[in-house]
Amino acid sequence: MSDFLTPSQARKFYDGFGARQDRQGFYEDAALAELCRNCEIDKARNVFEFGCGTGRFASLLLRKHLSPDARFSACDLSQNMVALAQDRLDEFSARSLIWQCDHTADFEPGKPPFDLIISSYVLDLLAPDGISDMLTEAARCLNAGGRLGLVSLTDGRQGFSWLTSRIWAKIQHWRPNLVGGCRPVRLAEYLDPKIWRITHQRVVVQWTIPSEVIVAVRR
Repeated sequence: MSDFLTPSQARKFYDGFGARQDRQGFYEDAALAELCRNCEIDKARNVFEFGCGTGRFASLLLRKHLSPDARFSACDLSQNMVALAQDRLDEFSARSLIWQCDHTADFEPGKPPFDLIISSYVLDLLAPDGISDMLTEAARCLNAGGRLGLVSLTDGRQGFSWLTSRIWAKIQHWRPNLVGGCRPVRLAEYLDPKIWRITHQRVVVQWTIPSEVIVAVRR
């Protein structure tokens, strides 16, 4: 059995998971707040989110962080997630676009170049080549000096967070569908220093679950 869900398996899982994804805020919200504090969202005018889920984070950005003249676009593999996000962002439809993507990283419908690309709790369910493909596309679609904001599950460095991440990784290896295909990753290892300059990196732990927050600038 593969350690990773195939695109069709991931689509089926998240179509079924639907709005229950919002319940994960108990460990996600602190890391997302850390990202918001450190990636200069208020300066962005063309923003793209890779893997928007139910649109919960997108709604927060549009309501509280993005400039009123900023354009927002996002994609997700799951048809159900896209429908939930479109409904949630309906009041911002004049300046937002949400679409269903296939298993390839293609940001073109969002009309690049972007000055900010974000992705939270998505790259940790992709196989290594999928992470690399996403970062390659992000570099292609960002302005020079544009920012990349990433959040993912990661390895705990000590104590209970270390234990939680070890258990999570073993479950993902044994039965990836039980954890939605997600596993702890160290995203900084995928960022080529010739392309990216990391300006912020921190591990945030909530309820013993560690998340890595990274902000990087495209050189």
